[in-house]
Amino acid sequence: MEDRNESQSLYNSNKADNRSSTNAQTNKEPWGKLLTLVGYATTIGSAVPVGYCIGCINSPASYMRAWCNETLIERYDYHITSGGLSILWSAIVSIFLVGGAIGSLGGAGAADKFGRKGCFMISGLLFALGAILFMLCRVASSVEMLLVGRFLVGLASGLTTASLPMYLTECAPLALRGTLGVFCSVGVTGGVVVGQVFNLRDIFGTPDLWHYGLSFYIVLVIACYLPSYYFPESPKWLYVVKQDRDAAKIELRRLRGANHMTQIQKELEDMEVEASATMQTSSFLAVLRDPSLSLPLIIVCAFQGGQQLSGINAIFYYSVSIFQKAGLSETNAEWANLGAGCLNLMTSFLSPYLMANVNRRPLMQFSCFACAVFLLAFAFIRHFIEFFSWFAIAGIVCIFCYIFFYQIGVGPIPFFIGSEIFEVAPRPIGMAMGSLSSWSCNFIVGMTFLSLQNLWGAFVFIPFSIACMLLCLLTRFYLPETRGRDPSEVAPLMSKGFRSKVR
Repeated sequence: MEDRNESQSLYNSNKADNRSSTNAQTNKEPWGKLLTLVGYATTIGSAVPVGYCIGCINSPASYMRAWCNETLIERYDYHITSGGLSILWSAIVSIFLVGGAIGSLGGAGAADKFGRKGCFMISGLLFALGAILFMLCRVASSVEMLLVGRFLVGLASGLTTASLPMYLTECAPLALRGTLGVFCSVGVTGGVVVGQVFNLRDIFGTPDLWHYGLSFYIVLVIACYLPSYYFPESPKWLYVVKQDRDAAKIELRRLRGANHMTQIQKELEDMEVEASATMQTSSFLAVLRDPSLSLPLIIVCAFQGGQQLSGINAIFYYSVSIFQKAGLSETNAEWANLGAGCLNLMTSFLSPYLMANVNRRPLMQFSCFACAVFLLAFAFIRHFIEFFSWFAIAGIVCIFCYIFFYQIGVGPIPFFIGSEIFEVAPRPIGMAMGSLSSWSCNFIVGMTFLSLQNLWGAFVFIPFSIACMLLCLLTRFYLPETRGRDPSEVAPLMSKGFRSKVR
């Protein structure tokens, strides 16, 4: 323990000596062609399909339900009741979330055993198998194939959200880790919009083409996985976890380029000190029992779970009825809802710039507080919408303001914050637990929202507002600033749990 403390002190001393030079180089860090290729290809080929599988299921829902009913009659001569059909449809929708939760848990072991790139490859295989089942389920008249396909893409999605931010941040130089870390968030957001677009009634959202709409993301998977043999493995995983120094050096040279040997040597020195100083707590139970990791685990789980409990999915569900209240037809309200999704995507494009230039703590606090205010305002506006004609427009304004402020902090930061507060050894467990929290809370919101809405009406959005305010307080008192700092420098600040002084 004393050796570790001495190594940690030496490491932090070196980091303090080099911090000024690191900050001065923030905008000079090399992207490099390989890092650029990895960032965009993994995002488009892995993160976008996650969002696609979320956004593709709503528009063709009526046709898919009718097909399920007809298939059960033709194949099994079973006439399902209306309630039974609703349960079957709920299973088709929610089994994706169950797969996501399981994939998140499996991501911890897979990230250490197969590597960060290995997880990316496994995700691609699962996405491909799911797409094949989607394309064949209608031809084979098999509801079971549809269910298994949704489960497989859920597994792939959970594995992606648990491992992709870790892969990108470990491949990136220090100053670009926040920028690369939000790529997964942007990809998921973009995938939702792409899924909505390709499953509109004018494209694949028809009785005869919906199964092609479910599987169309395979085009992105094939295009982006073709050059995957050229992608590097995470140098930090190779150096610290696998202890393969030579392979780590080779991958760093490929990522940074031969003209940046000074930076490569500095990164290798940091990895060497971290490898000798880092906690060897890496098993699932050991991480959960380690008191010095309790606060990081709580923050990661609260951030990712709170991201879902902030009400973003519920807002997108409810926005169609709000647009109709404003006088839009059903078709125009659907297009307006798609416009809200596009705003969500366009705002997410600001994330890489914000993560590179704005500190995490104030950005997350401001985002959470603004979301809480607009959700609270929306709840009261929606409740009294019949009393004032201009309240319908005010409700639309609240929706768009909420989406904007969500995407500057609450949306992107939870995806990668675990890679900035956990050291290498416990990082896969921390990221997996955060991803599990996200998928679990997503499942809870999906299963309870309609029931609570029937009970509470518009005030169902008040708990979402409270969740955002709690995230704001958690950030203010317990999240240290991580921008421009190595996790080995951040982790000691949180080692005393809720007694930690992070500022």
